[in-house]
Amino acid sequence: MLKQLTNKAILLLKNLIETPSFSSEEDNTALLLEKWFQEFDIPYTRTDNNIWSVNKIYDKTKPTLLLNSHHDTVKPNNGYTKDPFKAIIENDKLYGLGSNDAGGCLVSLLATYTYFYQKESLHYNLVFAGTAEEESSGPKGLNSLLKIIPKIDVAIVGEPTLMQLAIAEKGLIVFDAEVLGTPSHAAHPNNNNAIYNSIKVLQWFQEVSFEKKSTTLGEVKLTVTQINAGKQHNAVPANVSMVIDVRVNDQYNNQEINDYLQTHAPCNITPRGLHLNSSSIPIEHPIVQAGIAIGRTTYGSPTLSDQAVLSCPSLKLGPGDSKRSHTADEFIYLSEIEEGIKIYVELLEKVL
Repeated sequence: MLKQLTNKAILLLKNLIETPSFSSEEDNTALLLEKWFQEFDIPYTRTDNNIWSVNKIYDKTKPTLLLNSHHDTVKPNNGYTKDPFKAIIENDKLYGLGSNDAGGCLVSLLATYTYFYQKESLHYNLVFAGTAEEESSGPKGLNSLLKIIPKIDVAIVGEPTLMQLAIAEKGLIVFDAEVLGTPSHAAHPNNNNAIYNSIKVLQWFQEVSFEKKSTTLGEVKLTVTQINAGKQHNAVPANVSMVIDVRVNDQYNNQEINDYLQTHAPCNITPRGLHLNSSSIPIEHPIVQAGIAIGRTTYGSPTLSDQAVLSCPSLKLGPGDSKRSHTADEFIYLSEIEEGIKIYVELLEKVL
């Protein structure tokens, strides 16, 4: 059965690649997921562009394990040399937008869920959710499902981790910052030039550090990623705008980081949102221990996923390599999908 499911998962991934699904535009890839459930005669529900299902023998007295990944993608960058919307296989590589992030994870988890769907006497209920708007942290993604699907006690979030166990993930805050000055004609003296004022501000952001470090996630990382000022060569602008990307470890919550920067930053600074907190799962959790028992290693992930909207313990695990995500000529190895399904099943057999 696993061989059949693996072949069908790869075919589904090819179809997903060839069906554009930018965040909030996932209507047609949602249809492809629906067809999978129809083919296997598994009941499912579509909520907006999210497709979710509960295992056949659901028991309210048991804890519930969520299997989740997303079917939206970013837009292809200008570096592609291959058609991003054509599933191209060369040797063991399957090329195409969303193949690695996170199509391979999605179809592997879907095959795994299908494998366990009818099994009896499980220790956990299973919920599968193929979700939308992950790449944009939109309002109609996994976060919108949490009040609809059964209460989740623990989750496996499918993102490319080379099938190693990401037991912690950094949170994210994006700040808009503004450095003020006095606008003037460039020909006249100005001791309050906003661009010059920004030099000390940039240096402060470069040097600021947070004391508490994490054994799995390291330091809080703050990076200035955008800067903009001025519209013409002969006019000193009134302000310089910046965007600050802050990756938060599990020693702080986002509110604490915001409070510190609001108090100490030498400029005006405003968060776009504080809801994308860090996430983790105890290394002692049975799912983590099951992964370790089958030879998986643990680490902390610097990249954000839908784990950020979950309030329960969650593990990030999936085929593919995070370093390939959002790159030109994105690909996943077919053997990674085959291995991913095998490892997912082997891990869950130890806990279910």
